[in-house]
Amino acid sequence: MSDRSTHHEPHRHDHGDHGHAEHGHQHDHDGHGAGRWSQFRHQVGHLVKPHSHEAADKVDSAMEASAEGMRTLWISLGVLGLTAVLQAVVVVLSDSVALLGDTIHNAADALTALPLGVAFVLGRRVATRRFTYGFGRAEDLAGIFIVLTIAASCALAAWTAVDRLLNPQEISYLPSVAAAALIGFIGNEWVARYRITTGKRIGSAALVADGLHARTDGFTSLAVLLGAGGAALGWRLADPIVGLLITVAILAVLRGAVREVVARLMDAVDPALVDTAEHALRAVDGVVEVGELRMRWIGHQLRAEVAIVVAGELSVRDAHRVAVDAEHALLHAVPRLTAALVHADPDTGHDDAHALLAHHRAHV
Repeated sequence: MSDRSTHHEPHRHDHGDHGHAEHGHQHDHDGHGAGRWSQFRHQVGHLVKPHSHEAADKVDSAMEASAEGMRTLWISLGVLGLTAVLQAVVVVLSDSVALLGDTIHNAADALTALPLGVAFVLGRRVATRRFTYGFGRAEDLAGIFIVLTIAASCALAAWTAVDRLLNPQEISYLPSVAAAALIGFIGNEWVARYRITTGKRIGSAALVADGLHARTDGFTSLAVLLGAGGAALGWRLADPIVGLLITVAILAVLRGAVREVVARLMDAVDPALVDTAEHALRAVDGVVEVGELRMRWIGHQLRAEVAIVVAGELSVRDAHRVAVDAEHALLHAVPRLTAALVHADPDTGHDDAHALLAHHRAHV
């Protein structure tokens, strides 16, 4: 009975403004007065802060997440930019190729805030008849730009290190080089913590990945200390060799970034999210079985499409109620899920409720 399947526009729920425990459902059954007071508090609470099911509330939440991401990007851009400038001054004075490679990488990492910032701005735009899912995919395009930037910085650092191996030069101001390396580590680690924390809070995989990238940059800054130490001991090749080691480290970061970006472009999600969604759906009263479940990230927002099986004798209204309950359970159980489309199939035993579509599936 495919005509009884339930398709509906996703109801949006503002999870940040209300937890289940905040509705005052824990009533005091020891006295009727206390129970009435609890109920009164519950009603007043809904007047002051309603249990929101409006799409606009979720849009506001998404915009706040984008604004927080933008704020993180600009602050981290300023910190990394200042770090790169301080290191660049020491590079000019010391002529250290290892520090040059680290400075280039830090500057490139700072500039990755620009495409991500553009992506966050585009992601705020509402969906259109042409872009029906909105513009969240701009974050994935920014991820491609970030990968290309990392690759370019890697190539430049490698070329500079090889040139210095072939044409060794003395390094001066070794204490300044060591200090600049420590500045690079401190700046990158602070930015890494900031980006990762914000990225996890707003559900932006791109921002989390960029934070991990900054953390790796911090440790490569410490590697510059090895070059300075070797040069202090009279080993002239220590600086370009460490420059090559930093290039290898950048390649490792590039590999991880490519894997992350490609996975996002291929609509990969954490299998644990799928397990969480299935568990939540099976706990919904009226859900007989969970059928096809698909999830995808669109920017830093997660969407789901699922088919559930309900009792065949249910009316259209009751089947729709179960579908809404299932969507509600998903929105509360799955972090960063902003929309879910639930399709209700009747339990018809061995009969295929979608037999009419079988010949279309055969050609897929």
